[in-house]
Amino acid sequence: MCSSDLEVTRTVSPPAFDAALTRPRNFDAKKKYPVILQVYAGPTSKTVNANRRGYFNDQWVADQGYIVVRIDGRGTPWQGRDWERVIKGNFIDTALNDQILGLRALAAKYPELDLARVGVTGWSFGGYFTAMATIRRPDVFRAGVSGAPVVTWENYDTHYTERYLGVPQAAPDAYRVSNVTTYASQLSRPLLLIHGLTDDNVYFQHTLQLADALFRAGKPYELLPMLGTHMVSDPRIRMRQQVRIMDFLKRELRP
Repeated sequence: MCSSDLEVTRTVSPPAFDAALTRPRNFDAKKKYPVILQVYAGPTSKTVNANRRGYFNDQWVADQGYIVVRIDGRGTPWQGRDWERVIKGNFIDTALNDQILGLRALAAKYPELDLARVGVTGWSFGGYFTAMATIRRPDVFRAGVSGAPVVTWENYDTHYTERYLGVPQAAPDAYRVSNVTTYASQLSRPLLLIHGLTDDNVYFQHTLQLADALFRAGKPYELLPMLGTHMVSDPRIRMRQQVRIMDFLKRELRP
C-alpha cells in the first residue's frame, strides 16, 4: 500500500521486515527529515498493516515535520513459529537489533530519513522497548518517550511472562537481561516516562522502579504521571498527552 504520504513496504535486510513510513503531506524529496520510530516490537501484536485508519496519529505527527516509521521485527506474530520463538529467554536483544537493522535498511533505500535524529516512542511492551532502546543504544536513538513500560518482568502478568522467559527461579538470567533497571546506570539520552497511576495492566510500580533506579544512578529523566488506567480513552486527554510527547521530541530532535 502506497500513497503520497503513507507507504507500507518490506525491508531488503536479511531477514526482511514488514515496515511502514508515514511522510508529511507537504513532503519534499530534497529534504532530510528526523525520524520517529513508533514501536511495539513484542509478542502478540503487529504494528504494520494495510488499514489506513491505524495511521491517523502517525500522520498527525508526520505533518509536524517528521517521518514516522513502524517495523515488525522477529518476535511479533504471523510470521511462523521460529520467527516468534526467537525472543525466548530474552525479550530485548533480538527485538532491539531488528529495529535498528530495519531502520538502517530503510535509510539505505529512502535518503530522506535522517538517522542522526531518531526518536523512539511506544506504549506497554512498546514503552518497555523504548526505555531499553534509549538507554542501551544512544548511538541510534536521541530521545525516547516510554508509555506504561513493563520494567521488571517478575512483577508482570505471570502467564504472559513465563510463556517467554520461563519461571524466575529456573531462569534468573532471562529476567536479569530483560529487566530495564539492569541498564539504568547507562542512560545518557533524554527519556520521558508516562504512566497512569491506576493502571491495572502494567502497574505504576514499574515506572516507579525505573525512576528510582535512574535517580540512584544519578541519571536525569522526565516523568508525566497521569490519572487513569493503561490506555487513554478520553479524546481531549489523549490530545494533551500527544502534544506533550511532541513538545518533548521536538526539543530533543532539533538540528
